[in-house]
Amino acid sequence: KLTKVAHFITGNLKDDSPVLAKRFVHEIFRLHGVPELIISDRDPRMTSRFWQTLNAALGTKLNFSSAYHPETDGQTER
Repeated sequence: KLTKVAHFITGNLKDDSPVLAKRFVHEIFRLHGVPELIISDRDPRMTSRFWQTLNAALGTKLNFSSAYHPETDGQTER
């Protein structure tokens, strides 16, 4: 479960998605572990190439909430 805690990772504007994903794993998942499932509200930040690369590399499932499942939307707001 991702938390509302903020983590800041230094980087370079020229870093590509695989480099950022590797840095994210090293800095964040070592503290919190790898989630099996992430529920998102279709925010562009979660649909970016970075998250697609990271989820593919880790085998994490990324689910998006929809208007047809309002109970899922509540989970993304907490």
